[in-house]
Order: sequence, then structure tokens, then C-alpha cells
Amino acid sequence: MFSHVMVGSNDLDESKAFYDATFGALGGRPARVDDHGRLIYANNGGIFMVTAPIDGQAACHANGGTIGFAASSPEQADAWHAAGVANGGVACEDPPGFREGGFGKLYLAYLRDPAGNKLCALHRPAA
Repeated sequence: MFSHVMVGSNDLDESKAFYDATFGALGGRPARVDDHGRLIYANNGGIFMVTAPIDGQAACHANGGTIGFAASSPEQADAWHAAGVANGGVACEDPPGFREGGFGKLYLAYLRDPAGNKLCALHRPAA
């Protein structure tokens, strides 16, 4: 359904440190930087990009938006969360842990990246 996700940043160096660390915790590689300075992360068939806004205006986060990343275990989600906090991210929502809801039992860990974008590492345990 999705081809890619792109978020804006006002400080690409800060974003690179954050995303290199958090994607590294999920088994990804550091960003490739294209000719326009955009950060490109490709892993498991997905593409995530970070860019300075092309209109020259300041980047801002989506109010109500969340970008979710798959984690293979609660421990991997915790490592992702810890890497994010250690690299300029801010914990948000409830602490990492299991939650029950309309999608069943999920392990969730939430962060805001240095630009304020809301992110979640999600692990779906075997039924």
C-alpha cells in the first residue's frame, strides 16, 4: 500500500544521528544521503526519508500523526526506544509495554524525534 514515508526536519545532522541509532536498533543501516541532502533509509522493503522542506518554510510535525516501525520482539522495541532517547528523542505516551485494544495484544514504544514527529515501535506477539 505504501511506497515510502517522508518527514521534515530543520536539522538533518541531528535527525541523522537519531534515525541512524533507532534504525540501527531495528537492524537497519545508516542513512544514504542523496544529492539534495535527503536522508534515505531502506530496510525490509520499506523506505523512510527525512528532508528539509522544499518550500523553504520550517518543518513541523503532524498533529495526530504517528509513524510505526515493526520490531521483532519487545526487547528490540525497547532497544529502539533507548537508542532514540539517547540520540535526541523524547519519550511520549505511556512507557513501552503491552497494550490490549482493537488490534489485540501489542507491545508499543513511543517517541518524538528531534523534530517532534511521533514514532512508534510495534511488536505483534504470536497469537
